[in-house]
Amino acid sequence: MTGSPAADGPYDLLLLATGDDVAVAVRDLAAGPWRTSDGRVLRTTGPLRLGHKVAVRAIAAGEHVVRSGMSIGSTTAPVAAGDWVHTHNLRSDYIVTFAHRGGEE
Repeated sequence: MTGSPAADGPYDLLLLATGDDVAVAVRDLAAGPWRTSDGRVLRTTGPLRLGHKVAVRAIAAGEHVVRSGMSIGSTTAPVAAGDWVHTHNLRSDYIVTFAHRGGEE
């Protein structure tokens, strides 16, 4: 994993909108302190791959997760600030669109 420590250089975690619950890794990152695009330092609890999401705050189980200013799903377990957010702890709240187009339910 590569990247710059939080004290050096530009940001490593991109917040797409003000108030987002997750930031996106702009490169592969090891666990540790990393700078967010809004100037905060967030300590990730494990490695992150480019494009993956990390919680910027503690999120309770069942709570909606906001990215780009809109909900992307709900947590299936509590998520601590700095934890990887992915299918193991996030479920989509989207309606299955193919069922509304005559597909199977």
